[in-house]
Amino acid sequence: MTSSLHDRSLLRSRSLMVSELPRPAFGISVTPLAARYDAIVEQVLAADRRGLDLVGIQDHPYQRRFLDTFALIADLLARTERLRVFPDVASLPMRPPAMLAKAAASLDVISGGRFELGLGAGAFWDAVAGMGGPRRSSDERTEALSEAIAIIRAALDAGPEKRVVQGLGPHYPIPGYPAGPPARHRIEIWVGAMAPKTLDLIGRVADGWVPASGIARIAELPSLSSRVDEAALAADRDPADIRRVLNIDGVITAGPERGGPLDGPVEHWIETLVTWSLELGVDAFVLWPRDESLSQVERFAAEVAPAVRERFARRGLDDGPSASL
Repeated sequence: MTSSLHDRSLLRSRSLMVSELPRPAFGISVTPLAARYDAIVEQVLAADRRGLDLVGIQDHPYQRRFLDTFALIADLLARTERLRVFPDVASLPMRPPAMLAKAAASLDVISGGRFELGLGAGAFWDAVAGMGGPRRSSDERTEALSEAIAIIRAALDAGPEKRVVQGLGPHYPIPGYPAGPPARHRIEIWVGAMAPKTLDLIGRVADGWVPASGIARIAELPSLSSRVDEAALAADRDPADIRRVLNIDGVITAGPERGGPLDGPVEHWIETLVTWSLELGVDAFVLWPRDESLSQVERFAAEVAPAVRERFARRGLDDGPSASL
């Protein structure tokens, strides 16, 4: 039998972590529009300056208006000092796992250990096929994702040894290659998904879960999270080791609550995020600013995130920014 949601949240908040990312953590997501490049840089620099933890960038290579996600990540890592950056989430059909592992390790080395790998099984299959990628059924997506995680994890865990990484296929047959360079820290693999079989896979092998629908299906999060937990326990893993990263959207207003679950004043945001963290076990909140304005990022970083952290500090639930293995 799994523990209660509240108990699981306490375990996650108190457990030692793979990286120095605090729980709960806070970040923003930026849309990689080429026409808004200057605004993206401004938002990310504000997030770094204001003490946020994460920047996520969606990955749709077939979108002609978008910059390449990994090129943008490299640029933003070079401009910042403390933020961790991750693809939210990388399109596996467009990026072979051996090359994803190579890019992940390279970005981690260059940034001094500030890259995490968000990974998705794929979507928008007409667009993927139009750019030369595979068109996969639901079962094939999960199979390919499972193969890819095994390859990426083996490559990232190779360390300085000349370990040969192989893939048996059928989606990614890899005869064998020496993985490297060694990453600066153990890069976490966070999978974006909602399908039952993929949730089982996350519980068995992933380091984190990014619910693909964000807060649109927040009412389903307890049951979906329980499925991840049960799969983890069946694989003899501690469910507390699987980070929950929730993409959120809304407008911080000067007036009363309105519209979506987060639209409202700062105090409403604080109470809601504290509740979701404690009752749903959410470990990280990544804001997708609805109007993509700098003022919303500034308010989230200056007024919302510190207040939620303070609530956790008073409860004695946070590990603090220096917690690590």
